[in-house]
Amino acid sequence: MSMLFQLCVCILLFLIGFSEAVISCLNENGQPVDWFIIYKLPIYKMDVKGSGVDYMYLDPSVMDFQMSKNIVNSSKGALGRTLTQLYSGYTSNSSVYMLYNDAPPELKYPSKYGHTKERNYSYPSTGKYYGQTLLCITYNYSQFPQISLQLAYLNPRMYNCSVPGAFRQDIAEMAQICDGKTPALKNRRSLQKLKSVGGQTFFSFAKSRNYVDDIYTGWVAQALGTDLLVESWLHQAHQLPSNCSLPRHVMNINRVCLPGPQMFRSYEDHSKWCVSYAFKDQWICLGDLNRDSGQAGRGGGLICSQNSIIYKAFRQAMAGYKHC
Repeated sequence: MSMLFQLCVCILLFLIGFSEAVISCLNENGQPVDWFIIYKLPIYKMDVKGSGVDYMYLDPSVMDFQMSKNIVNSSKGALGRTLTQLYSGYTSNSSVYMLYNDAPPELKYPSKYGHTKERNYSYPSTGKYYGQTLLCITYNYSQFPQISLQLAYLNPRMYNCSVPGAFRQDIAEMAQICDGKTPALKNRRSLQKLKSVGGQTFFSFAKSRNYVDDIYTGWVAQALGTDLLVESWLHQAHQLPSNCSLPRHVMNINRVCLPGPQMFRSYEDHSKWCVSYAFKDQWICLGDLNRDSGQAGRGGGLICSQNSIIYKAFRQAMAGYKHC
């Protein structure tokens, strides 16, 4: 199977096997974990050239970002180990899974699809230049109905999936997408509360292409009740400036510094994440939309939590921002 991708922004793993074993997020040593985060470093870090495949790693036991001994295109790292569970022996009648990407290299790149990506462990050379963040969360099957609903809003460009008949009633939207259909939406956006296997609460914000607004300013900051510092790809001429017009403000991060130190500008970073400006609020979100006027009319979303480990790691990574 040849399934490579141009860019990888965020991985939300919701793959569960129904036969011999449960598919879980696996850490750097191949052990099950509730969640993990990878921050792939860009090639250029303040004009210092790197490999483009090195990454920082974070999970509940690590407490802060650590440089991985692996590289992102290796099957020995957390990402490769996790996805190998699916690719090494999946069967269409034993697992529910969906793989999607808005820009597969063999296909054209229409903007009608959500700005969302999902990938296997083969990391392409085209993904080396910019920084990326990847999120893996282990969910029980009980969370699949809500996840299925969120997928309908994202409108992902699915290229491989399996929804066996026994599960199609529970996750009808996912089944429709798998069949090449477009599920009907009741609203323009959807907010769902999810719980990981380990009991961590996550909030999924998903907007359709019909919700034409900056998701950070118009929705997430106001819903969470906190000012946000947002890291996104500030590369295009139509990037959105910091915005203080609503009760809760949104300000663009322009420089990132990870432990090491590993410092780079937002220009070199294709990740999308935000943290609450106030330490007391502890909000951290990872997603797949830039603060860009061209993406206001795209499907996409964010996964948010008040996990203190994740919040501290990302809040400390904010090395500079532009106020309104």
